Amino acid sequence: MRDFIPHSTPDIQPSYRHLGNGRRSPGALAEAYRQDGDMAHHVLIADDDRAIRDSLERALELAGYQVSTAVDGVTALAAVKHEQIDVLVLDVAMPGVDGLGVCQVLRASGDHTPVLMLTARVETPDRVAGLDAGADDYLPKPFELDELLARLRALVRRAVPPEPDESARTIRVADLEVDPAGRRVSWGSAPIELSKTEFDLLELLVRHAGAVLDHSTIYQRIWGFDFGPESKNLAVYISYLRRKLDQAGAPPLIRTVRGVGYSVRA
Repeated sequence: MRDFIPHSTPDIQPSYRHLGNGRRSPGALAEAYRQDGDMAHHVLIADDDRAIRDSLERALELAGYQVSTAVDGVTALAAVKHEQIDVLVLDVAMPGVDGLGVCQVLRASGDHTPVLMLTARVETPDRVAGLDAGADDYLPKPFELDELLARLRALVRRAVPPEPDESARTIRVADLEVDPAGRRVSWGSAPIELSKTEFDLLELLVRHAGAVLDHSTIYQRIWGFDFGPESKNLAVYISYLRRKLDQAGAPPLIRTVRGVGYSVRA
């Protein structure tokens, strides 16, 4: 593991109190999450809070990940430039270049490495700001370690291009075209830029156009984890997709079925 944190301060014992309620020990988590044979993915954690940074580093190493760490945005960008990073975990509120700035720089340079944002800001506008910056997922603090690991696994899975098959054919609903193979979306001749998570969510809804997909099904299919009725994550992504479709000139295609879920209908 290459560590991008200066070693001027002594090591401290990692603390898990910042991550959740501590219902499972690190050893139990390691056993629970070493299920995939390809878990040696390289994760970069960038957070200026050393206790959180160290806790996440140890937890992810126990779960089978290769981990590098950074104390701020500038160090994180340097790490990405010199290392092969599979997923970034970025704290929004870092000194200097914050998490949003890191994400914007990466996307502007054409780097599409999956990004999971961590933040204490829980309002919808703050989440939308993170998605606008190019983040693929957004997790408010405090969070359960189980949920963070589930989201990381989902980001890693979606970053691997699938083998071509029948499901790679272009899907159409009215003038909306979703190209799974090229991961492109357009309304008529207007292209629509989407993040990985946004694309996967829209593809799922369009592939089942006319059917109502409940919240639990969508969470399981997109994130591989049902975050429960209190989670606002899905609603944020739906509102973000609606806004992008509206900006492209599309009529309201994504319908809310209250108490159930969502459906795409022309």
